[in-house]
Formats: sequence, structure tokens, C-alpha cells
Amino acid sequence: MAYAVVRHYQGSSTLMDELERLSSEVEELIGGISGFMAYHLARSEDGGGFSISVFQDRVGAEESVRAAREFIQENVPDAAGSPPEVIQGETFIDFAAREAQPT
Repeated sequence: MAYAVVRHYQGSSTLMDELERLSSEVEELIGGISGFMAYHLARSEDGGGFSISVFQDRVGAEESVRAAREFIQENVPDAAGSPPEVIQGETFIDFAAREAQPT
């Protein structure tokens, strides 16, 4: 199964704005990690946001945590705020939407 990691950035709306501005660089960074499968960054109702990264194994997921931390420290240190809450683990149910049917 795959391995997923969620990084929750509480109350960091400025950080979310900066990551949106740097979306190409974020895609290159996270997408370039071995075993990459998927990535989503969402704004949360608390004014911050959270990312969901999925990799083929734990090694890739843990590398993404390190890489994200370094990217933020190097590129948007003034927007960083508190370190994110990190939750990670092996997935046990995996599925995605099938190709949309014409209406």
C-alpha cells in the first residue's frame, strides 16, 4: 500500500498565500521526490491550510516532510509561523474517481 502524510499549518493564511504563489516550485519539489503519487494543498477553516502527500513508501513521505520544512525555511521564512502538525501512516483503502461519464 501507499504511505500518506498530512501537514496541518494552523492559522497560517500568509503561508498559504505564499505557497500558492510558489505553486510551480512546490510541484517541482514534492513531485520530484522518489515514489511520489499525489499532492493536495487546501485552505482550512481555521485560516491556515493542510497538505496531503501520498508516496509509494514511507521513505518518500518522510523525505517530503523534510523537503517541505526546508523549502518553507528557505523561501518564505517570514510566513512560516509555527511548525505544522504532521500526521503520517500507511494507507489501507485507496481509490479515486473514475473517468466522468458524459451527462
